[in-house]
Amino acid sequence: MKHEEGFFSGVDNTELYYQSWQPDEPARAVLVIAHGLGEHSGRYQNVVKALVPQGYAIYALDHRGYGRSPGQRGHINEWAEYREDLRQFVQMVQEKEAERPLFLMGHSMGGCIALNYAEDYPGGLQGVVASAPAVGKLDIPTALAVMSKLLSSVWPSMSVSSGLDVEAISRDTAVIETYQNDPLVHDKGTPRLATELDKAAQETLARANTFQPPLLLIHGDADRLVNVQNTREFYTAVPHNDKTLIIYEGGYHESHNDLHKDEMLADLTVWLEEHL
Repeated sequence: MKHEEGFFSGVDNTELYYQSWQPDEPARAVLVIAHGLGEHSGRYQNVVKALVPQGYAIYALDHRGYGRSPGQRGHINEWAEYREDLRQFVQMVQEKEAERPLFLMGHSMGGCIALNYAEDYPGGLQGVVASAPAVGKLDIPTALAVMSKLLSSVWPSMSVSSGLDVEAISRDTAVIETYQNDPLVHDKGTPRLATELDKAAQETLARANTFQPPLLLIHGDADRLVNVQNTREFYTAVPHNDKTLIIYEGGYHESHNDLHKDEMLADLTVWLEEHL
């Protein structure tokens, strides 16, 4: 396995970090990963270890304001920055990987980014995988939502704690401990991020009836961070039949890092193979 790191130009020429993992033999297909709120591209090692030996090249970016990418932690001016950064990244990967089938995977906030991207740019995608995607009406306390809306106009970049319940990401205590000690993880957010994510999450679910690429949705039914019912609604609204919904009983937020990770990775592998 070969690991590479680099930077690519985002929509406003911001140099964003990415890393890739290549199999020793020429890759059969490519998987692009969009990470979730507060984390970074390096937290998908279980996916890397499962798929690269199977012949998949994996590319993962750090969104602006996350990981090794520049920008205020947890802040965007508008949602389109995430979506268009991903577009630039996918185009770079397509140039590097020529005609290889390309799959897109997003987790949590990254799941919303991936689904939203695929609604706008369905071409060139062999399939989309969304893990616990933040779509629909998010479970934001009313007072916090009202405050975010007010501050988004007058002080959009005010940095506050996201209030993420770390204990809810996984039932594996080692995963939680590693997350808490990871210097590239942060709990920062801003009023503008809150309002843009909330708006994008609802719009992405509302447009599910236009979704075109083959789709795999996965979610733990004990997820306290993202409402599993919204994932079910997205699945129901997708108009075609090449769609799969897998709900893991007792599963927490990060299926790829939870106690059921082996089951989830096996399901992911089977689905990808069926769509090559």
